[in-house]
Amino acid sequence: MAISIKSAQDIEKMRAAGRLAAEVLDYITPYVRAGTSTGEIDRLCHAYMTEVQNTVPAPLNYAPPGYRPFPKSICTSVNHVVCHGIPGEKRLKNGDVLNIDVTVIYDGFHGDSSRMYYVGEPPIQARRLCEVTFECMWLGIESVRPGAYLGDIGHAIQTHAEKHGYSVVREFCGHGIGRRFHEEPQVLHYGRARTGVRLLAGMTFTIEPMINAGRAEVRQLADGWTVVTKDHSLSAQWEHTVLVTESGHEVLTVSAATPLRAAAAT
Repeated sequence: MAISIKSAQDIEKMRAAGRLAAEVLDYITPYVRAGTSTGEIDRLCHAYMTEVQNTVPAPLNYAPPGYRPFPKSICTSVNHVVCHGIPGEKRLKNGDVLNIDVTVIYDGFHGDSSRMYYVGEPPIQARRLCEVTFECMWLGIESVRPGAYLGDIGHAIQTHAEKHGYSVVREFCGHGIGRRFHEEPQVLHYGRARTGVRLLAGMTFTIEPMINAGRAEVRQLADGWTVVTKDHSLSAQWEHTVLVTESGHEVLTVSAATPLRAAAAT
């Protein structure tokens, strides 16, 4: 499938969808506390999306080839869960780190973003992993401009992660996004500079590095979705949807409380 170049009208709709995705993450922030279950976080986000925003939660019943339908409206990945954690009865406890991944559909377009959250006061090692992962995402974003290459994004992320002694998950990557949840291109979070697809204005894709405190290897649980680190080490992820502009890039998943470049987990 060819890479979709978005029109000016498409981009306006993607800005709207991206802002709404970010606003879900703003909304849920006060509810991330010890004693709250990931299922309750999902229920709150679902109600906010469907009843307040009039958006569609894209993950709900999403079933790519080879997967059973995803049963919830968001992904909640706690501690050593790398991605695609299914919300349930697990209750958060002080010291946990949590990734909440939200994708909404609005006016036919997708907005996709995730953030790390601290439950109470996390161990210093967990906080540092979240901070470095945040920096990795932004270094990847700052590599985006017309004429650059997809490999530049992965190289920037991998270099920074490994400099701090962390590893980059290989099995999952960023992706093109627009009318479809997952479009071309695939955006690897590792690789060599000046390799891969050359970036053009109008491309839209996610940058969402998954960084492990230990080894890079992961495994999938029996539920068919949840991915964890093989060595049970902590994992962190941040994600934005990004547009390649004529002069550089624009982050589309921005809201009033979106963490800024110098910040880390909320």
